[in-house]
Amino acid sequence: MITVDLERLRIEPGARVLDLGCGSGRHTDAVARLTHVIAIGMDISLADVLKAKKRLLYAESLGVQGGGPWGLLVADITALPFKDNVFDCVICSEVLEHVPRQDAAVDEAVRVTRPGKDLAISVPRYLPERICWALSHDYHKVNNGHIRIYKKKELLALLKTAGLKKWALHFAHSFHTPFWWLKCLVGPERTDSSLVNLYHRFLVWCIMKRNKSARLVEHMLNPLLGKSLVLYLRKERHA
Repeated sequence: MITVDLERLRIEPGARVLDLGCGSGRHTDAVARLTHVIAIGMDISLADVLKAKKRLLYAESLGVQGGGPWGLLVADITALPFKDNVFDCVICSEVLEHVPRQDAAVDEAVRVTRPGKDLAISVPRYLPERICWALSHDYHKVNNGHIRIYKKKELLALLKTAGLKKWALHFAHSFHTPFWWLKCLVGPERTDSSLVNLYHRFLVWCIMKRNKSARLVEHMLNPLLGKSLVLYLRKERHA
């Protein structure tokens, strides 16, 4: 499940792309499939980095990667082990809502991005997230759970202060919003709900089969029900 639209970013061969908070490597893997792009994934969780490694090695064995090198590392998003201005694109998808020091995380993401280049940042959308919090006290209290809910204007103000200028946005994953509402209603940790499990199978089918009709319906619903807010920003050349 890819949240960021890589086609919008127009990543060129030879570009260096950093996936901050890569988790199991879904965006790192997608970037590694682009032609001759250097893909670097980073996460604070060693377990997640190992999952990402497994995913990328599997893609490599299938021969679906684009021929560029890739790498993974464990690091803290608020203290990145990179020099200034080294990446042509930085992706930070569904990460900031987990990070206590959001200002430091954003500053670091901007610092390692080359002036005039792009960052793609996504967070849970305000209303779907607010409903999840209202339906379940446990939803945001699990280990490494969400510690804040973003309003679009507040997030844009934070990013603008860090030297970024928005050039596009969209919403994503409208099919996932009812799924999480259902999970919150029955209990986020429960695995025995027939309705939740049935809906989960539907989501897996949509992702794996990439059914055109289902994708069209989800795209049409995204402005109304999209669970993620996805921002595309450019680092000011004077930043």
